[in-house]
Order: sequence, then C-alpha cells, then structure tokens
Amino acid sequence: MAPVLDARGITKRYGALVANDHVDLSVEAAEIHALLGENGAGKSTLVKILYGLIQPAEGTINWQGEQVRLGSPAEARARGIGMVFQHFSLFEALTVAENVALSLPAGTPMAKIEAEVARLSTAYGLPLEPKREVWRLSVGERQRIEIVRALLQNPKLLILDEPTSVLTPQEADQLFATLATLKAEGRSVLYISHKLDEVRRICDRATILRGGKVVASCNPRDETAASMARLMVGADVATLRASAHQLGAPRLTVEGLSLPSLDDHGVALSSVALTVRAGEILGIAGIAGNGQDELFAVLSGERLAPPQSIRIADRPVGSAGITARRRLGAAFVPEERLGHAAAPRLPLTDNALLAGHATNGFVSGGLIQRGRIAEWVAKVVKVFDVRMSGADPEARALSGGNLQKFVVGREILREPTLLVVAQPTWGVDAAAAATIRQALIDLAGRGAAVLVISQDLDELFELADRIAVISEGRLSEPQPASSLTREAVGLMMGGIHGVAS
Repeated sequence: MAPVLDARGITKRYGALVANDHVDLSVEAAEIHALLGENGAGKSTLVKILYGLIQPAEGTINWQGEQVRLGSPAEARARGIGMVFQHFSLFEALTVAENVALSLPAGTPMAKIEAEVARLSTAYGLPLEPKREVWRLSVGERQRIEIVRALLQNPKLLILDEPTSVLTPQEADQLFATLATLKAEGRSVLYISHKLDEVRRICDRATILRGGKVVASCNPRDETAASMARLMVGADVATLRASAHQLGAPRLTVEGLSLPSLDDHGVALSSVALTVRAGEILGIAGIAGNGQDELFAVLSGERLAPPQSIRIADRPVGSAGITARRRLGAAFVPEERLGHAAAPRLPLTDNALLAGHATNGFVSGGLIQRGRIAEWVAKVVKVFDVRMSGADPEARALSGGNLQKFVVGREILREPTLLVVAQPTWGVDAAAAATIRQALIDLAGRGAAVLVISQDLDELFELADRIAVISEGRLSEPQPASSLTREAVGLMMGGIHGVAS
C-alpha cells in the first residue's frame, strides 16, 4: 500500500534562512511516526506545510498515492489531516460543546454536537462533559477537547505537537492508550515531542531534522534517548552534574499567603507557606490553572500582598514591587517568554535594559550605557549558546529555545541570591534543556535559592531537592524528592492528596 502521506523535497525559505531544505517524510497507514529535532530544526515549518497553513517553495505532497496541494487547513481537514497544536485555541467562557461547534458547519444542532462529543470521548477514553465551561477544566481536559474536535473530522492522519508537555503521568498514559486505539483503527499519527523516552515507548519510526534537513530515520525502540538526542543535536548532550552544596539561611519565606482571584476564571491562593534556603532548589508541581500564575505574580511583585506574608533575605516585601525585590538580589523568569519575559518587537539589548535597569549598572547619571548593555548581551549569548541571526535581533526573531536560553541567562548571570523561574524548559529541545537545567543546578551550588514552578515531573525530579504540589490554590507540604515517586506526585497534581510516596 502507498504511504498515507509522502512528502518529497519540501523546501521553504524565509529570506536567507532555509527552514526546510529538501525534506522527505513518509508516514505509513496505522503508524505512529515521530518527528524530532532541536528548536529551529524545521519541524514547525514542515507540519504547517502539511496542514496547509503555509505553502512550500519546492516539493510535492502525495496523499494516499495522489499528488495534492494543501492550500489551507480546511483543505487539509477535508483530505483527512487533523492537527492539535501545542497551544490550544479555546474560548474559556464557552462550554466544551460550544468550542467544538466553532469548527463545524453553521447551524449544526447543539444537542447533536453534545451527543457526538460524548460518544467520541467515551469511545477513545477521553472523558469530557460537553456542557462544562472550559475555564473549569485542567490542561489535560482541554487537550481532550482539541483531540475530540479533530476526531470529529474523521482524520486518517493526526498531527500532535508536544502533546504531553503539560500532562500528569496519568494523563499521559491515558493519551497513549487513545493513540493505540487510533492506530488499531488504521489511523496514523505524526508525533512531535522532546520527550525521547516516550517516543521510544509509543512510536514505530522517527524522522530526525537538523538545520532544516533530514539527518536520520530510525526505529526508536532500537535507539536510546541519548542516541536520538545525539542525532538531533549532532553531538552528545551533556548529562547533568550535581553541585555539592550546603544549605544556608532562608532566602525566600512565604507564610499564610491568601489572596482572592482577580477575575472569575482565576484561582485564589489559600494559606500558602514555603521556605527556600540558600543552596536549595525547591520544585513546585501542578497542573496548569491551579494557581501557578497567581503564585508567580505575587512572588515577583507583579501583584502585591500583605508585607509580612513574603520575605526575601528576611525583609518583608509583600507590598514591594518588582524593582525593589530585584535590588534585594531576586530574579524572575516567567512562564511566557514572548510577551511577558521579553517584548517581541524590541531588540535583545532593549530587553536586557528593561530587566536590568535597576541592578546591572545599565543606567548612570540618568544616561543609558548602551555599550555596557551590548557587552552584557554578548556575554549572555556566548555563555548560554544563544543562536541568532544578526548582531541584535528582535526577541521574536529567535526560536523558542534560544529565546528561553537568553531570558534564563539574562537572570542567572546577574548572580541573584534568589531565582524564581516558571516552566524553565517548556517546549525546548534536549540540548537547550540540559543547558538551562545545569545552569539552575550550578546557581544553587553557588549558594542561591532557586524556586522552580514546572509541570514537567521529569524536570523536577532532575533538579529539585524538595517538591511541593499546588492544587486549587493550595500548596502541599514540601517533601524530599528522594522520598517521592512520579506517580504519587501525579496523583497529588490531580487533586488526590495524602498519597503514600
């Protein structure tokens, strides 16, 4: 039988940049096929072409043995190609069924949509309540909406982009069971992920991109995670080195922190208490939407609290703003790198100025020291291997992984005594993730207190000395990471507390 999808010589250029360079990709029927590569390797460009979002400059696409032109996502869906993006496109104020209705022909009766959502969610092990508002749902449940919405189109090929990046271990297992059902029905899946152990677990074949070109094809079960990472990067990915360190005085103390939600869709914080000592990495796990954003905002000073509820270096800072906290040695890396951590249309030097104007000596006598800023950016770029085009590009011109390395490096090279970082390696490749995680370990080794808020349990178990779980705005008592299992933490993330480790 002909492959369900056979793309040949796919080439896409953006000015002088060749994002895809004569890429060949073949996906068989009833196959789960991994598409792997570093950030900036060309994966996103390729799947956008396959889904009809952009057009290639060269190359052909054969669909079930017939050469086709996919001029739009609607044409791709009509052919039988569905896609679930890493960042969901859902309206939080609408119900599950109402969000699904937006992708269906106008006039489809809501009762029929609700019944079909219920049928598909049961058939594929994707539990959903059609009449429940999206803002009430976990990230895993929101992902189910996107998958059910794609399945309503009866796809023969489903493209999944980083589908487990924000799931608990239990939710990931549930997703893998769903993919096995799709495969048994004869459907195919094109699976993009940086989690190579799960690629080895569920994928039949893998195509690996590097620098816009196909560099290898393999059976993941015949490889190790390290060997696939080597193919992606072109060199061995360094393993994390522990830094011997002793715990010192508390750098961050939170006591009795309770704050109401600012809107109907937010989460109220309730009696949050934690301590992070010098030389320690404290990890906070949790499913998105359980108070992580609210906790980061109040720790960073974006939202104020009673003065004594938060102390940095034993000084009350609850009512102090971001700049005052930075002057006490604190540094902050928010989850959203483009738009929150960096202004998209400003060059890297201006982004460095915005973050470091009060602490890095970038302003003297009321004058901006442009030369000093340029030297600082060059240092961050060199130490953290930030790859970019041009001497001082806009933040939006960097790939996600390279912008993340810049943002994290910008804060770490200040040598803060306290670093609060949210989702430090979300959506970045193995090499970039290793660079960032090692930098966090080394910073703690030099005596800083590090608080990591992450939905990636593998990351937290690699980094953290102690782990706590945030659920519905409440924080569990931190426990030594060595006394916990991923399954126990995953259950706590799902709202089941008091689980034996």
